[in-house]
Amino acid sequence: MFRELLIASQATHIEAQTNNPLMLLMLYDCAKNITAENILFQDAFDASLVCPNGAFRRATPEDHGKIFPHQHQPVGEWFIESGAAIVASGGFLCHYNPPYGDIYMEVAEPARLQGFGSYLVQELKRVCYEAGKKPAARCNPDNVGSRKTLEKAGLLPCGRLLAGEVNL
Repeated sequence: MFRELLIASQATHIEAQTNNPLMLLMLYDCAKNITAENILFQDAFDASLVCPNGAFRRATPEDHGKIFPHQHQPVGEWFIESGAAIVASGGFLCHYNPPYGDIYMEVAEPARLQGFGSYLVQELKRVCYEAGKKPAARCNPDNVGSRKTLEKAGLLPCGRLLAGEVNL
């Protein structure tokens, strides 16, 4: 049936998560040039991190001019503010993988490696649970900094997102 779907849809690529055995088998049976696009994370433990020198809070309209330029992620609805500066922002997306809240974050370059990212993720997990969602995340396999940030906040790898070219 999957082969027929691929033919009818004229799909050129397939994605599968390694933690979904049936889809993974279909990927291996029907694709070539398979690569790992993301590491998938699930909540594994409660962290008890302390904010290094700032406060976690929700964004307000007055924050618009104070947000640092984001390179990789959208500006989130939650911030870490240190002094008068917003040093990290993040949030979680719920529109494509219920019941999960896919956590994302970005830390301003000068504030990296100080613990702001891990603390932000810890607090985003809490807010995610309060919204009735299960925290999850993903990151590029080459992004060691993000992976360590997620792990320190209690999210551990549970699979990978693989992609390949359809090969019937």
